[in-house]
Amino acid sequence: MSDTTSQPLLRPVRLGALDLPNRVLMAPMTRARATNAELVPTASHAAYYTQRASAGLIVTEGTWVGPDAIGYIHVPGIWTDAQTAAWGQVTDAVHAAGGRIVSQIGHLGALSHPDHLGGRLPVAPSAVNPHEMSYTPDGPKETVTPRALTGAEIAATLDDYRRAAENARRAGFDGLEIHAQGNHFIAQFLNPRLNRRTDAYGGSAENRARLLFDIVETVTDVWGADRVGVKLSPYWRSGTAFTADEGSLADYDQLLKRLGDCDLAYLHLVGPGGGAGEGEGDAGDDTLTAFGRFRAHYRGSVVANLGFTRESGNDLVARGLADAVSFGAPYIANPDLVERFAQGLALAEGDPETYYSGGERGYTDYPAAGRG
Repeated sequence: MSDTTSQPLLRPVRLGALDLPNRVLMAPMTRARATNAELVPTASHAAYYTQRASAGLIVTEGTWVGPDAIGYIHVPGIWTDAQTAAWGQVTDAVHAAGGRIVSQIGHLGALSHPDHLGGRLPVAPSAVNPHEMSYTPDGPKETVTPRALTGAEIAATLDDYRRAAENARRAGFDGLEIHAQGNHFIAQFLNPRLNRRTDAYGGSAENRARLLFDIVETVTDVWGADRVGVKLSPYWRSGTAFTADEGSLADYDQLLKRLGDCDLAYLHLVGPGGGAGEGEGDAGDDTLTAFGRFRAHYRGSVVANLGFTRESGNDLVARGLADAVSFGAPYIANPDLVERFAQGLALAEGDPETYYSGGERGYTDYPAAGRG
């Protein structure tokens, strides 16, 4: 018998203008299936997301806002008419299955590589090499020293975000999520080790956050704030630049307070262990402490991410530390994750060898429970 009343995760919730039938969200996950030169979503994308339409809300894989944003292979964009039309086929299919889906839009910044950009240097807040690995068509390569954006180029980048937001509306999405997590573009601006600008976008923590707030203003002008979310990872640790020390965490405390005044649909927050990757990590005592800290500083709805199980997710919502929980890796092999939670069924295991391999295997061929 399905349990849809006693589990907090299975109760309806309203996030801004988004009415959701449950609090089990599908987290954004890069799956590298746009294996075409135009980076257009395919029929496989529509099938994949539609299989998971019982999620309270689907957040798409991070989607490029423009050609200068590209930083991984086979990740779709949302800056061309062809990409937008293809995403429209995805949203139509998800909606026909009773689901809700928002587009996550983003930019890789200094984590990209000239191999993705026709030989051009990646752009970044400052000409500082983040010393991480970039995943290129020829395999992993060390990042290079990027080129600092000019003020005019920042304005052009904001135009890219506006165009992506407009295209997401044309494609029929239910809302938009701004990718500001991990070690990507916006997080690079927030980071004093990588942002050494002396203009309005650098220096103080408030100035380093200016780009994020300019992007929020740009996309909410298109969508309205109550259909826009932001994803952040204050505890992210990777390379030498992202250390999640007390100074950076204090900056995030203030950032969360300021975002509380934006009346967003939700803030999507990655807990401790953020360097482990989407859907990995361990939701333990450190996680409860972290989300207690987030709640103390953010006025608004919180979606929790990273390493949650049915039990720990229900516990976090029951404690009032989050309004919903997003699941990454569990959704790869469990398209019916909500029903498995409702019935208390064991979860299937995904095959990591196929996570980014292209093709249908390990993408759309995982069966629902009892149908394998």
